[in-house]
Amino acid sequence: MNSLFDTIDEQLAQAQVRAEQLRAEIDRHTWLYYVLDEPELDDAAFDSLMRELQELEARFPEIVVPTSPTQRVGGFVVGESFAPVTHAERMYSLDNAMDLDELDVWLERTRTALGGVAYVCELKIDGSSLAVTYEDGQLLRVATRGDGAAGEDVTANARTVHDLPLKLRIEHRGSVEIRGEVYMPKSSFERLNAAITAEAEVAAAGKPPKLFANPRNAAAGSLRQKDPRITAERDLATFMYALADTGSIPVQGQGELLAWLKKAGFHVNPNIECCTSEQQVHDFCARAIELRASLPYEIDGVVVKVDSFAQQRELGFTAKAPRWAIAFKFPPEEKTTVLRAITVQVGRTGVLTPVAEFDPVLVAGSTVARATLHNLDEVHRKDVRVGDTIIIRKAGDVIPEVLSALPALRPEGALKWDMPQVCPSCGSPVFRDEGGAAFRCDSAECPAQRLERLEHWVSRGALDIDGLGPKIIERLVDGGYVVDVAGFYRLTVEQLATLDTGEEKYLHALSIKKREETGDYEKEPVLLGEVVAQKLHEQIQLSKTRSFARVLFGLGVRNVGKTVAELLVRRFPSIEALLSAAEEQITDVEGIGPVIAHTIKQYLSTPDNLRLLKELAAAGICLADEGAGTADAQAQPQTLAGLTFVLTGALENHTRDEAEGLLRAFGAKTSASVSAKTSYIVAGPGAGSKLTKAQKLGVPVLDEAQFDALLAGGTV
Repeated sequence: MNSLFDTIDEQLAQAQVRAEQLRAEIDRHTWLYYVLDEPELDDAAFDSLMRELQELEARFPEIVVPTSPTQRVGGFVVGESFAPVTHAERMYSLDNAMDLDELDVWLERTRTALGGVAYVCELKIDGSSLAVTYEDGQLLRVATRGDGAAGEDVTANARTVHDLPLKLRIEHRGSVEIRGEVYMPKSSFERLNAAITAEAEVAAAGKPPKLFANPRNAAAGSLRQKDPRITAERDLATFMYALADTGSIPVQGQGELLAWLKKAGFHVNPNIECCTSEQQVHDFCARAIELRASLPYEIDGVVVKVDSFAQQRELGFTAKAPRWAIAFKFPPEEKTTVLRAITVQVGRTGVLTPVAEFDPVLVAGSTVARATLHNLDEVHRKDVRVGDTIIIRKAGDVIPEVLSALPALRPEGALKWDMPQVCPSCGSPVFRDEGGAAFRCDSAECPAQRLERLEHWVSRGALDIDGLGPKIIERLVDGGYVVDVAGFYRLTVEQLATLDTGEEKYLHALSIKKREETGDYEKEPVLLGEVVAQKLHEQIQLSKTRSFARVLFGLGVRNVGKTVAELLVRRFPSIEALLSAAEEQITDVEGIGPVIAHTIKQYLSTPDNLRLLKELAAAGICLADEGAGTADAQAQPQTLAGLTFVLTGALENHTRDEAEGLLRAFGAKTSASVSAKTSYIVAGPGAGSKLTKAQKLGVPVLDEAQFDALLAGGTV
């Protein structure tokens, strides 16, 4: 006669066998539904299988395994932040081809290097990059791209994405890292923002809701939720297309890899093509542009890769990107809308910038309603007036810009716009820089400048105080806690914890339906709270360890960007050395001209600024850089020697004097005129005849973003 324990053991064994059968069947139907789009079961039948598995695992908890479909949606909240993950192989970004001519240059260079070559063309998914690691076929870890060298562990949330297999459908021993994109379908994005809007209409009495700007941001934000259950509700999906180590599976090229990924259970985009000629690559790009609007997900270009892994290894990588792949970016999408107003924004240095406010319009995957007009000269050059029908596009599919107006549709009586005579923030007189395009408010008490200076101090390139965003800064200023950047270092945890964030929450935990039925909309202010305050205070203290160069940049001295700050510190390694330097000595620094030197000395001779520096020193801020000022530190690699640059138009981030000085610091020559000997022309808004001549001569043109990248790396 069997004992009770024998009976229990037999039931457990039967349950384990049945659970494995159910898991295999559920995984198969999940794969059919999400990856192949060929469902065999209706929702009710699928739910029945899932319920049976859930009941079995509830009765016999010891049979639960991490790869069970029931474990996709976690029942717990992860920590405040995500653990860092160092990638075994760097996740590179891709170089861009902004048109077919640039694509042809890459194709020709690749063909010259390799001889015979085949390419694989894929749609460039506008999502968030993932690195997914499997160990002996089981999902081990999912990480974001981060900065390419390290990302964040989002495994708990990624497990909720239905088309990401928890175990491979084919046997694989050892470790393998698969890479791809997580994205949010267009329809899911629209539903998400509609739900946010509906909640906001009830909750905030007309306060504009915080909507996601585009599906890419929505996907990235959903993947970083503290609670995996929220991620599970967001309807994310993946397309996988790459391998960290091309020797970790038995395939010889990209085409074979995509076939292997599909066989292993991954969702692979069906729009791929192996091309053996440049014309075939062109044809694929043309079809992708036509296909773009009809796809249920966002794309922003085509990725062209050398098919053979052996040839990929032969080409290798630059410091930033693989030489064997390139992203062909779609031409900027243009839309028309109506310009409703031209407002003025006051920056941290007092510069007044006109901003176009127009009817919201969907451009290149996101809704935009405003764009900078740069300066008065640009407004007049484009002749845009309030009431005009204007053409909007996104430069590089990222930054919205006003391309032009349509005068034929201009309303009668539309007036030419002019810069206001007084600052819209403080009412002080506005003046125009001598010989320049900028209009400026010079009041030290201007509230807009104060906020901009405070936000600049905490920004990533400066003191990098994580969590101290514009809204909190504004509340600190309104509450009288902070007047200048030194005020951040006098804040206590108690002051931060009791700070009114300006948000409100319902006093009672009622559903929307219940609130509508009872009319109970009572609210209370949301305070920052002890936990957040403690972390923010720690970040403020951590900022004291930032370098002297970052402090100089963070001060927001006019014309002193990150590169200029680094040049200054190499020559003057402490604030005392800089204070005692004559203007002529500063001008002698390679890359710094008389205009920059004058503004630096002007800043350092102002009593209020000297008081601020004294307070920062007392707070423990780094105002010296040991090791700077040596001959080696002052040496600047002459990586641009032999090249001649011409600058034209208005640059936003640099004065002409500063930009030319920085080029000379790398060994380049600058010229006022374009000729056949010109190596590059740097063109900002308002570029005219010089740009036209450069284009006729075939001189390469750099925009300001490319120019900044050049200065950051010292190479074109």
